[in-house]
Amino acid sequence: MTNHEPTETPVIELRGAGLTYVGPPPVVALRPCDLVVQRGEFVTVVGPSGAGKSTLLNIIGLLDIPTHGTYLLDGHDTAGLGDTDRTALRGHRIGFVFQSFHLLPHRTALENVALALVYRSISHKERMRKAREALVRVGLEHRVDAVPSTLSGGERQRVAIARAMVGRPSLLLCDEPTGNLDTSTAASILELLHVLHGAGMTILVITHDLTVAQQGERTITIRDGRLTEEVRR
Repeated sequence: MTNHEPTETPVIELRGAGLTYVGPPPVVALRPCDLVVQRGEFVTVVGPSGAGKSTLLNIIGLLDIPTHGTYLLDGHDTAGLGDTDRTALRGHRIGFVFQSFHLLPHRTALENVALALVYRSISHKERMRKAREALVRVGLEHRVDAVPSTLSGGERQRVAIARAMVGRPSLLLCDEPTGNLDTSTAASILELLHVLHGAGMTILVITHDLTVAQQGERTITIRDGRLTEEVRR
């Protein structure tokens, strides 16, 4: 049980979802599992290297298709979607934050964030307005015209977070978001995630760092492709 009562459709719902690579020989990357993440939750996923964290992230992020079971994202059964519909659903519903930032080096912070909206049916002016608002939310209103090479690691990750949330996704999916940061900078990024969570964002963080894992309301542990769960009260 969690503090989030299931009063609406879950953001994430895995029903016996798993992934086996055919081979030969067959390789079980994620054993069939159940997982529900309600809107507004902050969930962390932890486990050793090779345990299945990346497979779980790829399934939730609509990058891989489970070979067993069902995955519903915001109530949408993703199993029967073609590539175009999967891409559209991913682009509108999921914001990704990666360890390595993935910013375009010759674009300003504002332009990097606005690029996330380039396939939306809105004007250039509106994209820039939304990008600026997102940078304000992450505390970078004074760095909108800076290029990545002039930003600190923490600032670059804040730009990446602004880019991930500018389209107002249902889910912020973070893969080792503090992995390339020093301790104090990592703490500031975690504080920002808590601020976004406090404003209602649903957040799932994949990490190998137990300190980061403890930031969540719930922690999912993966070992040998199996999920177990800890709930903090």
